Amino acid sequence: MGINRRDFIKLLAGTGGIALFGKNVNVWADEHVTSLHESFGVIVDTTLCVGCRSCEKACNQINQDLPRKASEFYKDNSMLEKRRRMAADSYTVVNRYNNPGNSGKPVYVKFQCMHCTDPACVSACIVGALTKESNGAIRYDPWKCIGCRYCMAACPFQVPAYEYNNAMTPQVRKCTFCFEQRTSKGKAPACVQACPMEVMTFGKRRELIKIAKRRIEKHPDRYIPHLYGEHELGGTSWMYLSSLPFEEIDFPNLGYISPPSYTEPIQHAIFKHFIPPLTLFAVLGGLMWFLKPKVVKSESVLEEENSEK
Repeated sequence: MGINRRDFIKLLAGTGGIALFGKNVNVWADEHVTSLHESFGVIVDTTLCVGCRSCEKACNQINQDLPRKASEFYKDNSMLEKRRRMAADSYTVVNRYNNPGNSGKPVYVKFQCMHCTDPACVSACIVGALTKESNGAIRYDPWKCIGCRYCMAACPFQVPAYEYNNAMTPQVRKCTFCFEQRTSKGKAPACVQACPMEVMTFGKRRELIKIAKRRIEKHPDRYIPHLYGEHELGGTSWMYLSSLPFEEIDFPNLGYISPPSYTEPIQHAIFKHFIPPLTLFAVLGGLMWFLKPKVVKSESVLEEENSEK
């Protein structure tokens, strides 16, 4: 019995589908669960921040690859008049937000890489220039980076910045969690240590969550009942307490599922053992072969029609 065009395409699609998606997503998730119990994290209590920007200064001083900024820069309060974001020369920034409900006292928020527990930037990097360390830090290797900037497109928090003004050796720039200098040795990041108001608390992530929840329970009138970063996108190493709804201080509502949990089952299935790509090519080749007679016939018919005119 012959096979028609529709049945042939169904057969090819089914074969490709089995090869590409044969592994259940739940199985993939089980294989990629990373223990977060021993990773480090930081709680940022925005109700304590006074906007002194000592954290920015400490960050600039400890990262020797950043251009030096004069002390006057960090005393310039006009920088707080506009919303800033991380840049190639600034791994962390402090922004000011109006707070009409608290006698007009503004809220200050420190931003930096969130060091997601299941980072989209690491998943998106095709050359492994970004890696997630067991202590929570996301590290960048400029020697591996090819400048594709997929990490910038993948980051839900729009953190990575690119050195567009460096024509010869541009790099992707972001907070390093002070990995080399401090956190790899169990020490708090420079920004945490420099804060005079003790806005930030450094420690094991599991313990920090307990501390944050105790604060919320003890002062329900001071905090909204939510620890941002505990579950967002699968969890982040940097977590926040706030008196204002998080969307009012520029924290996006991103849900609790990490982007890699959607994309990596497909990515890994396609490239595992290089068998599925070959299957994919076979599918495409089969389609080309099956459709070719029709194309040839159409061309011959067209030639006959032209000769008759």
